[in-house]
Amino acid sequence: MMERISYKELPQGFLNGLLAGQEYIDNAGLDFSLLELIRMRVSQINSCAYCLDMHFKEGLAHGETALRLISVSAWRETPYYTPKEQAVLAFAERLTRLPAEEHSDDIHNELSKYFSKREIALLTLAIIQINSWNRLVRSFGTVPGKYEVKKKVNAL
Repeated sequence: MMERISYKELPQGFLNGLLAGQEYIDNAGLDFSLLELIRMRVSQINSCAYCLDMHFKEGLAHGETALRLISVSAWRETPYYTPKEQAVLAFAERLTRLPAEEHSDDIHNELSKYFSKREIALLTLAIIQINSWNRLVRSFGTVPGKYEVKKKVNAL
C-alpha cells in the first residue's frame, strides 16, 4: 500500500479541530479501556488497518487484554464484556452504520442503565471521532504497522 497523502503534506491547521476534539474526549473522564474497545470495534467495521494497529497497541499499553481487543468483533458471542460494555458496543455499531430506517431509542434506553446523559453525549462524540479518523486514514492511505505508543513522561 502506498501512502497517498502524508500528514506532512496537509495544510497548516488541518488537524487542529480533530486533535482538539480528541484531547477533549481523552480527558473527559470516560474509562480509557472502554474508549479503546469502541475505537477497535468501529475501526473493524470501517476496515481501518492503521487505526486497528494503533488502538490494539494503545489498549495493551493501558492494561487491556489482547483477548478482549481481538475478540471485540464477536462481542455478542463471548463472555468477556460486561453488560455496560455490550451496551456501548451496540451503540457504537448502530451509530457507525447509522441505518436510516432504525431509531436509536432502544439503544439509548439500554445506555441509560449505565451512563448519564453527559456520558452518553461523550460516548457519541468518541464514536463520531474515531469514525472521522478512520475515514481520513483510509483516504490518505496511511500505512499500518509502524505505530508506536508514546511513553508518558512523569512530571516531577
